[in-house]
Amino acid sequence: MYVIFLGAPGAGKGTQAAEVARELKLAHIATGDMFRDAQKKGTPLGLKAKEYMEQGKLVPDEITVAMLLERIAAPDCAHGMILDGFPRTITQAEALDKALDKALARQAKGIDAVVYIKVDEEELAKRLGGRWICRQCQAPYHELSAPPKVTGKCDRCGGSLYQRDDDKPATVRERLNVYFRQTAPLIDYYRKAGKLTEVDGVGAVDAVRKNILSTLKKGTAGRN
Repeated sequence: MYVIFLGAPGAGKGTQAAEVARELKLAHIATGDMFRDAQKKGTPLGLKAKEYMEQGKLVPDEITVAMLLERIAAPDCAHGMILDGFPRTITQAEALDKALDKALARQAKGIDAVVYIKVDEEELAKRLGGRWICRQCQAPYHELSAPPKVTGKCDRCGGSLYQRDDDKPATVRERLNVYFRQTAPLIDYYRKAGKLTEVDGVGAVDAVRKNILSTLKKGTAGRN
């Protein structure tokens, strides 16, 4: 089974992808981890990707797709994988489809399902904009899900809490705007291909995961 997980920042995509992969005994491929692993091992593709990243540039799609194919060929992907963090655009999705069609043609395999963890923008803004960090010990807090006992102070060391630039309301809104601009066409792309299923990402983490697992096990992905 080859599955793609889509979800905005704060939707819980990474957490759900890892847990569902473990439950279904599939490899979990997070592209960020893949880049770091390839660079650590010093693979030719990893070194190429490193050159772009050190210059603050995006890694070209052809290199990312080639790294994915290399990763998918590993033994732990024999029964399938969950892809987390790629594709992000229509161009990337088309490049991935072409590469997989060519690489997996003999096995009659390809992307089986695309799970979109849907959370509305207001909820995402609350989740992302509520994060605070201790200046001294770096302990994380959240205004809604894990608030400190005393506002503005760390429970562990008493240090002052601050909000990173990425977690400030204006920045959060812009991050979400960029994501939805890029991803809305991608969602339509997979819906038209008959592979997309939307799962409500609001609620208890375990309940969301059970819903995803039920959908995948029943083979209903893409029939929305």
